[in-house]
Amino acid sequence: MTQGGAARRTVLGAAVLAAGTGITGLAAGTATAADDRSGGGHGEGGGYRDLPVPLVIGHRGASGYRPEHTLGSYQLALDLGADVIEQDLVPTKDGHLVCRHENEIGGTTDVADHPEFAGRRTTKTVDGVSVTGWFTEDFTLAELKTLRAKERIPALRQRNTLYDGHWAVPTFEEVLRWANREGRLRDKRVWLHVETKHPTYFRNLGLGLEEPLARLLRRYGRDGRDAAVFLQSFEPSSIQRLSRLVSAPRVVLLSAANTRPWDFETAKDPRTVADLVKPEGLKWIAGFAQGIGPTLDLIVPRDAAGKLGTPTTLVRDAHAKGLVLHPYTARNENSFLPAEYRKGTDPAAYGDAFGAFKKYFELGVDGIFTDNPDTGLLAAEAFRPGRGVNR
Repeated sequence: MTQGGAARRTVLGAAVLAAGTGITGLAAGTATAADDRSGGGHGEGGGYRDLPVPLVIGHRGASGYRPEHTLGSYQLALDLGADVIEQDLVPTKDGHLVCRHENEIGGTTDVADHPEFAGRRTTKTVDGVSVTGWFTEDFTLAELKTLRAKERIPALRQRNTLYDGHWAVPTFEEVLRWANREGRLRDKRVWLHVETKHPTYFRNLGLGLEEPLARLLRRYGRDGRDAAVFLQSFEPSSIQRLSRLVSAPRVVLLSAANTRPWDFETAKDPRTVADLVKPEGLKWIAGFAQGIGPTLDLIVPRDAAGKLGTPTTLVRDAHAKGLVLHPYTARNENSFLPAEYRKGTDPAAYGDAFGAFKKYFELGVDGIFTDNPDTGLLAAEAFRPGRGVNR
């Protein structure tokens, strides 16, 4: 069972303070190694269909309040009540999976302040895009662990810079241990939403993501059909590969309609995202995945002024194929909101985020990625069976 609205609001203040002090849950209790591998099977079980709807997914943790993909961000998202918490995975030089949104880490760590790594700065082509910086695949895990995480967008989230340097870059195995320990403490499974980043690029480097990910999922008991984890990727072939390795539920992420997944580019597959969101494309996805994660613009396009236009039929069409929808990404700041929900001219100020959430929830999405889990949860309560705004 998920906490009710009153309980979530009660815990909010304490949760913010706790995450700010660096409490990560890794040191809690006297858990043994066997406990760490207990598969998150604490409290009530059940598969993804038993989760609340609409589901609130902590995007990179609670990245609206803490530097993304840190144990502090994940802990705060959990304390705020997020139903599921997201991790993005990239590899190190020695094959460990670590949690970063991109393999280029100049914007999310203090690597530029380390003179010993100055010579590692380079330019690479990642999925057809030239990128200059420092890359996880050029660092061993031991070297990466000497770095500290920092806020990715300080101009918009200046308050988050208070926590710069507070946390290291976590490995996915550390996150699995944390999630299982928190599950025991709460007697409730901690759900994760795990993305393979640039899988074709890394496979070509001899650093395939799917096999080590599957090994970790099996080791920590999260490989079954009812495992407390979603597996996601922008490359359908990565999800197909994972479907042959583990039975955990899988989600195909979908970017802008006029784009092609990078594995389609390399395989000379002419289909675009616009083709994949048609009924025949959704039927194909349903053959190896349980859901899609479309950009919000695929559900309601924005016009040239940034205002929401006429909703597409994607929600209806995906549901007709038995797929759940977990669109991305809802954020509170004006700079990310549709124009009609902005307040004032400050891009970093909060707009009418509740109005935007309401629009997407009314269309019947099954869940949503958000940098602000507390806002998303409060908005979601009015749409969950048996609940209402004042309950």
